[in-house]
Amino acid sequence: MKKVMIFGGILAALLIGFIIFIQNVNINRLGTDQYYVQIQEGTRVEDKSDDGKKYIYYEYTLEGFDKEGAAKTLTFTAQKELRKEAYLRVYVKKSGVGSYQEVQANELPEQARAKLGMLDK
Repeated sequence: MKKVMIFGGILAALLIGFIIFIQNVNINRLGTDQYYVQIQEGTRVEDKSDDGKKYIYYEYTLEGFDKEGAAKTLTFTAQKELRKEAYLRVYVKKSGVGSYQEVQANELPEQARAKLGMLDK
């Protein structure tokens, strides 16, 4: 009986840990390279799904910089128009951009901030 209770406790702890992990970790960001971009104009795209419903998304092609200042041209889409001149941390996989999140200017690495500042001029 004692072994069953220990096994049940371990199983419950693993299950709770797994649930917390899934809720707090974006799997699209695991094993990615991080680049920093500043939002400029996006392209509004209208498309139809297989069932004929129209939907709209925005496509962005921007110059991104990693923490060492190395440049890479990145193309990604968003379900809504992103705030112009906002800074994003973009998570890039081999297949392309997997995810992004907005960051403040003071969160940018020094090299990336310098390169993005030169784009404004």
